[in-house]
Amino acid sequence: MGSLLLPVSGVMAIPKRSSSSTAAVVVAAVVAIASVAAVAGEVYFQEKFDDGWEDRWVKSDWKNEDNTTGEWNHTSGKWNGDADDKGIQTSEDHRFYAISAQYPEFSNKDKTLVLQFSVKHEQKLDCGGGYVKLLGGDVGQKKFGGETPYSIMFGPDICGHDTKKVHAILTKNGKNHLIRKNVPCETDQLTHVYTLIIRPDAKYSILIDNTERQSGSIYDDWNILPPKKKRDPEAKKPEDWDDKEYIPDPEDKKPEGYDDIPKEITEPDATKPEDWDDEEDGEWTAPTIPNPEYKGPWNQKKIKNPDFKGKWKAPLIPNPEYKDDPYIYAFDSLKHIGIELWQVKSGTLFDNILITDDPEYAKKFAEETWAKHKDAEKAAFDEAEKKGFEEESANSKVNDDDDDASDDEDDDKADVTAEQTKDLADEKPHDITASADEKPEIYKGDSSSEKKDEL
Repeated sequence: MGSLLLPVSGVMAIPKRSSSSTAAVVVAAVVAIASVAAVAGEVYFQEKFDDGWEDRWVKSDWKNEDNTTGEWNHTSGKWNGDADDKGIQTSEDHRFYAISAQYPEFSNKDKTLVLQFSVKHEQKLDCGGGYVKLLGGDVGQKKFGGETPYSIMFGPDICGHDTKKVHAILTKNGKNHLIRKNVPCETDQLTHVYTLIIRPDAKYSILIDNTERQSGSIYDDWNILPPKKKRDPEAKKPEDWDDKEYIPDPEDKKPEGYDDIPKEITEPDATKPEDWDDEEDGEWTAPTIPNPEYKGPWNQKKIKNPDFKGKWKAPLIPNPEYKDDPYIYAFDSLKHIGIELWQVKSGTLFDNILITDDPEYAKKFAEETWAKHKDAEKAAFDEAEKKGFEEESANSKVNDDDDDASDDEDDDKADVTAEQTKDLADEKPHDITASADEKPEIYKGDSSSEKKDEL
């Protein structure tokens, strides 16, 4: 059994008491640690983001010159199962995030490696990642960023409708190898636990919320090594190899006169128009119509070829480029864990990060953190959704009332304008009549003829 490496957050503080009380507490503490060690095996790193977490993590200056470095918030999020259970959350949109922590360097040769963490996307993530990276010893933490080489990248990645998967990328010989199998990730706004287990027999498991979602062999599910066998490039298809699956039916004969059937025939009911003039219009020809008896070009029926041997493939031979790697699963140096993201919409929250060699301990750790609070978190989320819906409905009602009030005000203005227009319309005929009846004496009976006589 390996020694238990507790992180800073795991150190127990023992208060001063009487000698007998102190002895009892010490014994209890030793028993507690021993029991955890018996279960946990070796814990290389464990982070619950308790007070003092900033002393254990280094924020990168990678994007400071571009002023695109995002700030991390220490929070339990908008909805949670325990307000005191905090993680770190991206807080600014359109920003880069890079942060890392160090642990005692180790290799997972001949050991099981377990990487586990929880992540929550509160922002209804449209496109972005929620993964972490394990890195070697040669890492400048202040410059840690997207180009920094890593050993393992693991976690969910979401982008549009097409990408909703768990990344499991293993770096070997300077090349990043993606898992070939599809592992769908969770896409809601609640906390989920992602676990990657790599065993010394090169078998692996991927768990989400303590439930296995994918498993297999690193040899089979990553293209890290060339294939053991390949097609013989020198092989030739035998001359007598028949790869035609179907052949013409020798019993099927073309009916006599089949080719004599015309494609079109003269319309039998067509008649020459009465006003048709052959001298002016030319010789009249009856129009044609598709021949219902015509069946198209004749094709001989096909039957299964009794001599069909299948599609020919060159035989497999040992691949001279293949060389077995018994440590395909292992990494010589693991010393840092990092989170490096670009986020269009912020709100991703990481918590309860664990690196150990004991899958059982990882399972219990998830039960004591995520599982313990998941129901309360779901209830808090539902309440937040309900409150948000009610506020949206209330705002919508206020806007509708404002629109109604505006419409009423517009109607009132329209009514006033209509009344004024009506009054003006009623006054105008009266004024015209009055001006005609009350015309000054000098203009009464005035006409051009009278004016002409006066002149």
